[in-house]
Amino acid sequence: MNIGGFVKTSFVDYPGKIASVVFTQGCNLRCGYCHNFRLIDENDGSTGILPEEIFEFLAKRKGMIDAVVVTGGEPTLQKDLNVFIKELKAMSLLVKLDTNGTNPDSLRALMEDKLLDFIAMDLKAPLRKYEQVTGTSCLELASVLESVEIIKSCGLAYEFRTTLCPELEAEDIPKIMLDFEIASNYVVQSCRSTELKKVSSNKQDLKRLTQWSKKNLSFSFRGF
Repeated sequence: MNIGGFVKTSFVDYPGKIASVVFTQGCNLRCGYCHNFRLIDENDGSTGILPEEIFEFLAKRKGMIDAVVVTGGEPTLQKDLNVFIKELKAMSLLVKLDTNGTNPDSLRALMEDKLLDFIAMDLKAPLRKYEQVTGTSCLELASVLESVEIIKSCGLAYEFRTTLCPELEAEDIPKIMLDFEIASNYVVQSCRSTELKKVSSNKQDLKRLTQWSKKNLSFSFRGF
């Protein structure tokens, strides 16, 4: 596991649980609004955090930490992800995976081995805008669609989420829900400024989304 960061205690990353958060290094997308842009380069292993250090910390906090969130970067790029999570499950910890959904085979393998308790998948944009928002050409959108279907039918706790970045407008949210056939468990997140990019909020878009959510679209808000 190439680990790019570790948060020992979080009260917000796993709903209703006290969690530790593991950030994997490397991502196959290049979203301009990425808050963890230092994790994009898979060859940047400057933190030097070893899995053994994380297991040692969790063992000392047994009974205090309920869960571990594995996020990134994109965790499914890690070849030994299954081995890492098996160790967490052996410690009787809940595991939440954050993913961009580009690797459905990895998702399926993790579920078949019963290694996940919660899955959060980012839906970056409507299909027609996906390459624009992710900064990635020749993206296999069929894989993203496949991951959505795997998650919807997995029987685990899950959520889909979209960051309302500058490249998106309010009208893109219902298009996303239509493209991916999302009827529930959908969160629209606020886009935060990073060191590399200043983001200003669009109050008009937020107003329209609020009106739609009260009428006939099923989604919730986070961070606004």
